Amino acid sequence: MRALLKFSNAVDWLNALIGKYVIWLILASTVISAVNAVIRKVFNMSSNAYLEVQWYLFAAAFLLAAGYTLLHGEHVKIDVLSSRLSKRGQIWIDIIGFAIFLTPVCLTILYYGIPFFLQGYRSGEVSANAGGLIRWPVYAMIPLGFTLLMVQGWSELIKRVAFLKGLIEDPTTRKVEKTAEEELAEAIRRLAESRTAG
Repeated sequence: MRALLKFSNAVDWLNALIGKYVIWLILASTVISAVNAVIRKVFNMSSNAYLEVQWYLFAAAFLLAAGYTLLHGEHVKIDVLSSRLSKRGQIWIDIIGFAIFLTPVCLTILYYGIPFFLQGYRSGEVSANAGGLIRWPVYAMIPLGFTLLMVQGWSELIKRVAFLKGLIEDPTTRKVEKTAEEELAEAIRRLAESRTAG
């Protein structure tokens, strides 16, 4: 069990690291959207590449942060039944969900998503829109995002089994931390302060 908990800690660290930086993709997408709107209104010109890169960045943020979201227990749950159960009952529902539902769904998406990405990469597929971008970078987000989600599900499964064995504290209790939005706002504030000081 000790080796599995080390694996779980490594997965948690990886998804926490990715989640910390993926939020910048949302900011980049927002800035590109604003610049595109200004250029379209002021200069009466635009490109589909601007729109597509926004979609790519948003897709990357959504898919790459799925494991981070699971790590922090922010995925949508239906607690109508589980909230009436004991803590052990709730943990067993999580274990069944990770093992019987999450893992097979992720494996199925990987089974179809990896060949889909490879086909787009080999063919050099480009968007049919005028000025469109190559497609394989966004296709790569599908297997990458679902791999991160699946291994985070395994990490959560390991933690719940370890909790039932009395090896760790309850992994479902939330630790008070800054949200990703608060961290982004703080990083922007520090960047602005360093530029005005310099």
